[in-house]
Amino acid sequence: MAAGRFLLYTGLSLALCALGMLAVAVCSDHWYETDARKHRDRCKAFNTRRVDPGFIYNNNNNLPLRASRSRLDRWEGTLLRARNRRQLFAMSPADECSRQYNSTNTGLWRKCHRQGFDPEIAALIRKVSHCTGDRSMAGSASEIQETSRPLGGPATGEIERCTYIKYHYSSATIPRNLTFNITKTIRQDEWHALHLRRMTAGFMGMAVAIILFGWIIGVLGCCWDRGLMQYVAGLLFLMGGTFCIISLCTCVAGINFELSRYPRYLYGLPDDIGHGYGWSMFCAWGGLGLTLISGFFCTLAPSVQPVPRTNCPKSRPENGTVC
Repeated sequence: MAAGRFLLYTGLSLALCALGMLAVAVCSDHWYETDARKHRDRCKAFNTRRVDPGFIYNNNNNLPLRASRSRLDRWEGTLLRARNRRQLFAMSPADECSRQYNSTNTGLWRKCHRQGFDPEIAALIRKVSHCTGDRSMAGSASEIQETSRPLGGPATGEIERCTYIKYHYSSATIPRNLTFNITKTIRQDEWHALHLRRMTAGFMGMAVAIILFGWIIGVLGCCWDRGLMQYVAGLLFLMGGTFCIISLCTCVAGINFELSRYPRYLYGLPDDIGHGYGWSMFCAWGGLGLTLISGFFCTLAPSVQPVPRTNCPKSRPENGTVC
């Protein structure tokens, strides 16, 4: 009896913690983060180098003694492969630096500029906030993306720190002046990415709702001492964990799909831009683990509890009558 109660109370407590972690993950904007500081510094050094006549600029990586070494360490090999890939696709450093990549953090609902990573963007955001009196971010005149303006070029329009992610199809995000085949491919990829975003948000919302409903059922079963309700609560926790797995898998698939879209010079990231998952993603995975553990505990608790027995003798039929 005590073991069953302990498993039930532990499962309900873990489910409540998992519900809180999933709620924090859904409401936060740190699922995926990018860091473009190294890329910005490299482009600044590239744009400020000497271009006067008679000056020859040689990169150390192109010297014969460095290029003829038979064995390179891991980091130098990565840089060499990146340089060869840029040469293969005719992407010179000038082509990569012609577009600005901002340091951003992305969630399920918003995409924001990271604070303290780009002083120029931070100054423009403070300027717009001061001029507009901290008005709402919805309905901005221009949505700033990672490739919004050339590095060092003039900043036109309004720059807001966060922009809302669209869950409906819009042809305004498709670049103009492209060939028909490339435009068709981009349009198909937009639909695919939109479906992945919808699946991520939809299954995560259903997971939170199912876990909340299961927690209510488990609390009622604990108060009324109903083993069947406790068992149903555990099954609901396992179902919510399954939906959470689907949501996280589609989120990872959507991020990988966005990074591998064609054409690469529009949707890919340079090699010197750091990117990865943020703490919101780890909150979601932690909530998933706690949900599965709570489901296991709640389904196991009724089987551990002993079956109640009564002192009344069982009635038996005799001569067609029940005694």
